[in-house]
Amino acid sequence: MQLPRFLMGDHSDHPDDIFVIHTEYPRFIINLIDDELEFIDDIQKADKEDLEAETKNLIEEASRFYDEQMEFYENE
Repeated sequence: MQLPRFLMGDHSDHPDDIFVIHTEYPRFIINLIDDELEFIDDIQKADKEDLEAETKNLIEEASRFYDEQMEFYENE
């Protein structure tokens, strides 16, 4: 199965939260309400520095993905 790079998620126990899941390495879930980030993959120390800049870009991409999805649903 080919997964999209980003997925949106919600949960009835957290109705006000907005979750975006990044499905490629480094896989993570971000709550766009407070920018809390939870990595799914174990991040190796050697990768940590390289991933810091990439993660910032991925968070921005996750926010854009969410905005685009909301615009799509509003226009339907």
